[in-house]
Amino acid sequence: MQISAIDLLIIVAYLIGITAVGCFAGRRIGASSTGYFLAGRSLRWPTVGLALFATNISTVHLIGLAGSGYSEGMVVGNFEWLAPFLLIVLGLVFAPFYFRTRIATLPEYLEGRYDARSRTVLAIMGVVGALFIHIGVTLYAGAVVFQSFVDIDIIWSILIVSALTLLYTAAGGLKAVVITESIQTVILLFGAVAVTVFGALALGEQGIGSLAELRAAARPGQLSMIRTEGPFAWHAMLLGYPVLGIWYWCSDQTIVQRVLGARSERDAQLGPLFAGFIKILPVFLMVLPGVMGYVLFGDIIGEARDSVLVVMVQRLLPVGLQGLVVAGLLAALMSTVAGALNSTATLVSIDLVKRLRPETSDRALVRIGRITVAVVLVLAIAWSTQGERFGGIFEGINQMIAVLAPPISAVFAWGVFWRRGTATGAFWTLIVGFILGGVVFCVDFPAASRWILGVDGDGEPIRLVTDGLGMPFMLQAWWLFVVCSIVMVVVSLGTPAPDPRRVSRYCWGNPLRAVMEKPISGAGDPRVVSAGLVLVMALCYALFR
Repeated sequence: MQISAIDLLIIVAYLIGITAVGCFAGRRIGASSTGYFLAGRSLRWPTVGLALFATNISTVHLIGLAGSGYSEGMVVGNFEWLAPFLLIVLGLVFAPFYFRTRIATLPEYLEGRYDARSRTVLAIMGVVGALFIHIGVTLYAGAVVFQSFVDIDIIWSILIVSALTLLYTAAGGLKAVVITESIQTVILLFGAVAVTVFGALALGEQGIGSLAELRAAARPGQLSMIRTEGPFAWHAMLLGYPVLGIWYWCSDQTIVQRVLGARSERDAQLGPLFAGFIKILPVFLMVLPGVMGYVLFGDIIGEARDSVLVVMVQRLLPVGLQGLVVAGLLAALMSTVAGALNSTATLVSIDLVKRLRPETSDRALVRIGRITVAVVLVLAIAWSTQGERFGGIFEGINQMIAVLAPPISAVFAWGVFWRRGTATGAFWTLIVGFILGGVVFCVDFPAASRWILGVDGDGEPIRLVTDGLGMPFMLQAWWLFVVCSIVMVVVSLGTPAPDPRRVSRYCWGNPLRAVMEKPISGAGDPRVVSAGLVLVMALCYALFR
């Protein structure tokens, strides 16, 4: 045991309490599939925004961002500060179509824009993404944290937290998920603030009291957001991040399902923008502590970069506060896993079962959704046991996104802006992109490539694309997107044009209509709020240029 009895009691009380809240919140959903999967379309924009942030910020971020800040520096904060721009795209470009067409899933949107083939392929890809990316890696990261404080085998750590999350997610559906996510966001941010404040106080004790002094004590360039070379070079981020972001923020069921449950179109638009403002915080509360950890405990942490947050919690925080912070870490884990489980249940029930058997009752769909949650969680637990082979946690999860996102981003981006895009073009873009991404994953991702290509003389997995071709994962995402776009355009132009009347319901006539469709209604208009968010982001980048 590496944690006090008081802290352990706080952690146990949190786990029991949040499970009870989740079960209570979802007690009245009944047998309605809309109630179970979309919270009865009753979510206001603050809840949508908080739930978006909570589902996004997992233990992977808390552990991985601090670890990457320790080893790479503030440059990894671009993954957080570029997100608001994609959340603006979600709010202004995609959310209006999602709300007006009253879809329940993102694959359903593709069926409306293209055809049923694309819907089926995207549903399968969505389940794969949730299993491998949202749940599997998150479970491993959370288990590492839990094991660091309590002397318990990592498998048991995974099983305990998984069982509690499964209980309220399967029972209460999206309503239980978003309510618990709102609570967990507050706890998560409190824990992150505590680590940052105590880290700053420790720096002050060493005579480091300003940003300039911290910059001098850190490695050269560690506090800069802009790099000209390496895997996070500015051009790689500029080209690669939108590819990852269009999938993750605008077309991934796990994330966008909160927008689909919005009460009104305004709530569906303002919710993502609210999340965009909150996304400013992780750079200061999760990446910057990693830099602090390097200055304070670099000699203790050494090369074990993913342990930096655990070391800071154990060495800086007093009894009682440690328990709250660990509860925040578990909150991040449970919120992400719960959101991903609910999305997979929705995809399987609505996009696969309901289409194959249209006569299936709402009660049966809910039951199938609950069974799906349990099955996917078991498979994700098995994948999470390979976590030590992911490499760095945060880098590992983004490498997986880089090979899954390009075909999905291509069909959504071309679909919403280009009326000539056809169903056949979208189908073959998804198929070709999924196959190419699978190949790159097998020959380049450490947990897979070591079994296929073996290891080098130092015992490290052979990575054919990253090391052999010298192409970092952000540029891999860009070039896969380029190939997918070529497939989309060539096949679409070689097949008959789609019905203009059908396309007009799912596609903007021109890109400017997304921001000029209606007169501005006041300071609370989503376009005004978006402009304010862009201004704030410009000031943030000026501070850490």
